[in-house]
Amino acid sequence: MDKQLLITQLRLEPHPEGGYFRRTYESSQVQKGRRLMSSIFYLLTDDSPTGHLHRNRSDIVHYWQAGSPLRYTLLSPEGKRLTFTLGPNLDAGEQLQLTVPGGFWKASQLVCGEFGLISEAVCPGFDYDDHAMARADEIKQRYPDHWPELKALCKGP
Repeated sequence: MDKQLLITQLRLEPHPEGGYFRRTYESSQVQKGRRLMSSIFYLLTDDSPTGHLHRNRSDIVHYWQAGSPLRYTLLSPEGKRLTFTLGPNLDAGEQLQLTVPGGFWKASQLVCGEFGLISEAVCPGFDYDDHAMARADEIKQRYPDHWPELKALCKGP
């Protein structure tokens, strides 16, 4: 299995945060104008290794699927920086799934190798109106102690 085969067979497209994705599921049930759940494939590759810092309103569960580990950097609303690695090596502290609460900033990075594939489940379902890309100036001001590590995770100014 290689990245191009996955991109082709899973019909992935470039994602605005970095990497590639395809929405695979949207609940037919709607409540208050929102789908109850949605799901995607998400792929980071050696030529697009960063899912840049962003925030969602909904909780998101990430499931490691294949390839190399992905490192997640989270920033809580209170300013705490957390890191987790999704991957198959449980003995090394990697996790097979990770829940990111709504309101947390998050970024993901391919740790090594050609690709890392995950799936995400979002509840209530993903809506671009609930999504915000981080602005570097905002992150630098809000998290000055962590800025050296966060700078590379911000997309653009």
